[in-house]
Amino acid sequence: MISKNDSTKKFFNLLGVCCVILLPFQAFALNTAKYAGEFLAIGVGGRALGLGGAYSSLASDVTAGYWNPAGLSGLQYPQISLMHDERFAGLENYDYAGFALPIDGSTTLALSVIRLGADDMANTQDAWTDYNHDGIIQENERHLDKITYFNAADWAIYFSYARRVSPRFSYGVNLKYLRRQLGTTSANGIGFDIAAQYSPAAGLRFAANLQDITTTLVAWSTGRNELISPTLKLGSAYVVDAFQGEFSPVFDIDIRFENRQLAANAHLGAVSLDFHEGLEYNYQHLVALRAGYSDIGSMNVGAGVHLPKFDIDYSFAKFNSQDQLGNTHRVSITFTFEAPQYARTNE
Repeated sequence: MISKNDSTKKFFNLLGVCCVILLPFQAFALNTAKYAGEFLAIGVGGRALGLGGAYSSLASDVTAGYWNPAGLSGLQYPQISLMHDERFAGLENYDYAGFALPIDGSTTLALSVIRLGADDMANTQDAWTDYNHDGIIQENERHLDKITYFNAADWAIYFSYARRVSPRFSYGVNLKYLRRQLGTTSANGIGFDIAAQYSPAAGLRFAANLQDITTTLVAWSTGRNELISPTLKLGSAYVVDAFQGEFSPVFDIDIRFENRQLAANAHLGAVSLDFHEGLEYNYQHLVALRAGYSDIGSMNVGAGVHLPKFDIDYSFAKFNSQDQLGNTHRVSITFTFEAPQYARTNE
């Protein structure tokens, strides 16, 4: 039998090995494909997004498969979650589905699927011909029957494993498959995340999630290769009882190595820092109110309702005062298989 101390040692040994493997790739990754994995940073779940994406330390539901796989160890029952988000005034659709299953007293497995896509876009390349090369398209030079339509979509599938080592410490890993498609061209990639959650005292939580630890290669059918460089997500949360409920201030920081400089909230040379802040008030685990500020400058607010076996969460993101990007509404539904036959079993 493997002791809890042995499990903890194995986790940190694995983390060290991953960092050593990462170093040879890092210098190359810093100079290629900046923002290649940006669609992976949007976030999932109405609760987390209402907090501005500051959720890595608070995550203990099925969406932890995305935010911090270590948080999946907090589940006591299987869960399924769905979310739909229309972005940029409906031009782009963002969808998420996740399922998590506690296996025994300390282990949880999960599957998460994300799709970001713009569908039915018109391809007009063959719809006109400038026969006389005068730069003016006449009626007889239009070929509307040759207009075709295509989709541009990014897919991410997460396979998650989480293990609770002790009441205070959990770790988790993700294997993720990426699929990108633009018309007739496509790309595939495989990446890995490793994460942990630690609670040194009641109500106080810390988290770390090292994403794309070995630098994720995305290979296109055209022969072009892109590298997604690692991101270190650090988070903290403090849950305190007050006013017949719980207040939870949360804070996350994303540390990237893509030389983003002025595109980030702050930077130190090639290292960029992006911040997420949020505050949640949960009244007797029935109704929750949330506010947050994301790294891209959006002011988020949200609310949640906890019903028997159901959670409904809503968040609203306002990007700027001129509404140039359009405001975004996100709704997620989580169903918990809360019944004795589905409860987490003891080891």
